[in-house]
Amino acid sequence: MLPITQFLATLCCMLFAGAAVYINLVEHPARMGCDTKTAATVWAPSYKRATAMQASLAVVSLVAGVVAWLLGGGKPWLVGAALIGLVIPFTFIVIMPTNHRLLEPGRDLMSIETRALLEKWGRLHAVRSVLSLMASMIFLVQLSGTY
Repeated sequence: MLPITQFLATLCCMLFAGAAVYINLVEHPARMGCDTKTAATVWAPSYKRATAMQASLAVVSLVAGVVAWLLGGGKPWLVGAALIGLVIPFTFIVIMPTNHRLLEPGRDLMSIETRALLEKWGRLHAVRSVLSLMASMIFLVQLSGTY
């Protein structure tokens, strides 16, 4: 059971990290290369689609990491689980207010404020990328046995 939970924690964490890094390095910069109205218009459906995928990956990785630790995998599994788990409250507490402002009905999608919110969102999302990359590295080192 331990190897399965370790693999699952690592796989889901790495998939999350890959998606988060892709968003920060490719998708969001490409979106921001457009005019503000286009950037804001395409941000909304992208955000909604990514939310379903990334939320489930974060939760599964967190739970599997904790289970791996409980099954005797060692403290690094708990640390990795905590790091990937931190993206959840960070998203709700820190990023969600920006998301809600971007999704406000009647928002002027061409405004300077909208552009600033999109830029802020990109910076905040980078925290998720860093946390998930750190967790992925911990999980990978543990899986490889080179600790």
